[in-house]
Amino acid sequence: MCAATNEYAGKPGHSRSSRARAVPVFSLYGEASEAPDDEFVHIEAIADRSERYDWEIDRHAHHGLAQVLMVFSGGVTARLDDAVTVAAGPCAVLVPAGTVHAFRFEPGTAGRVLTFAEGRLGTGGAERAALVEALCEVPAVVELGGVGAVSARIARHFADIDEEFHARAPAWTTAIEASVIGVLVQLARCHASTRRAEAAARPEAELHGRFRALVEARFADHLAVGAYAADLGVTESRLDRAVRLVTGRSAFEVIQERLLLEARRKLVYIAAPVSKLAYELGFEDPAYFWRFFRRRTGMTPAEFRKAQRARADGE
Repeated sequence: MCAATNEYAGKPGHSRSSRARAVPVFSLYGEASEAPDDEFVHIEAIADRSERYDWEIDRHAHHGLAQVLMVFSGGVTARLDDAVTVAAGPCAVLVPAGTVHAFRFEPGTAGRVLTFAEGRLGTGGAERAALVEALCEVPAVVELGGVGAVSARIARHFADIDEEFHARAPAWTTAIEASVIGVLVQLARCHASTRRAEAAARPEAELHGRFRALVEARFADHLAVGAYAADLGVTESRLDRAVRLVTGRSAFEVIQERLLLEARRKLVYIAAPVSKLAYELGFEDPAYFWRFFRRRTGMTPAEFRKAQRARADGE
């Protein structure tokens, strides 16, 4: 993994008011958003789109679509939610669906951007579901400079995807799917820890995947772990054991972290009173939200928002 830094230069001319706008949602950057189907896949060279925008892609998100950016040469500064990472090629950037992200590429950066529907790749057995889950849970930058053979294999998979995408021969989506899985396998072997890699082949990984999907849909309902376990048809202890095996955290911590992530996003991107955001996040009393946020971040919601605005002004 690359080290994160707080240095990030936004596009010239951006004001704080423009940064406070709601995050735009695209199917592909700069194009109108449409609800993707499970067949959706797209690939293009990094330069095809980035060069039009002076090698900078502003903050946005994709609903239901994940991305893998493969940088073969050059470099990228990637903002993934509120973390900023600077990396040089060869490297891969994993962008799960819903992640607020932005990129600044070094001019002339060579690579490809693969966009695909998470839903389709999550089907096809527990092992594949665990693989996709492992790579689509959190955004990440994977360095490949020390694993030349792996980088070469990924490059071949990307070339195959590009050829199939443009040729549109019979069964081209099936052929692409096989190559996408090949990319994810190579990245998983580089990115996952030994503990996580071992867990990916176990039934607990499938349970964790269903739990994560349920948390994504219900985190604002403030359900107890026992309620999630009941919905999933398992005991609370089994659910907690599965989540700990895959993530190293308790089920309760995963729920709280997802709620905190949404709170941080709202405070940064929605210019509404903190009390209103608290109710949107399912808190019955804004004071409960205030205590929750301060306990987990060391700052009040207002302090966090002020710090983010100051950082944006400094960019």
